[in-house]
Amino acid sequence: MIRIYHNPRCRKSREGLAILEASGKEFEIIKYLDDQLTAEQLREVLSKLNIKPIDLVRKNEAIWKSDYKGKTLSDKQIIDAMVAHPKLIERPIVINKKKAVVGRPPESILNII
Repeated sequence: MIRIYHNPRCRKSREGLAILEASGKEFEIIKYLDDQLTAEQLREVLSKLNIKPIDLVRKNEAIWKSDYKGKTLSDKQIIDAMVAHPKLIERPIVINKKKAVVGRPPESILNII
């Protein structure tokens, strides 16, 4: 089943959700700010996205700028930061079986559904 890691307060995430709704396919919504990802789940998502943890970080978030920017961090430390502060995770993320994409731009979701 298709899954979307969604933040209802994010315009791009809402646009991604609209694309899934218009597709007519079944999907599951995961509000990752409420149902936080574990480090293991985040590693699985990163593996499907085929990107490094730093590439999933929202670097303009205040918490990133105040606590992490300019520091040399390991992949584990970056994952731990995203687990502790889920607002740091780029969104939306859509997963369809073994494929995943960050919906920026939201139209990129069409490549995997």
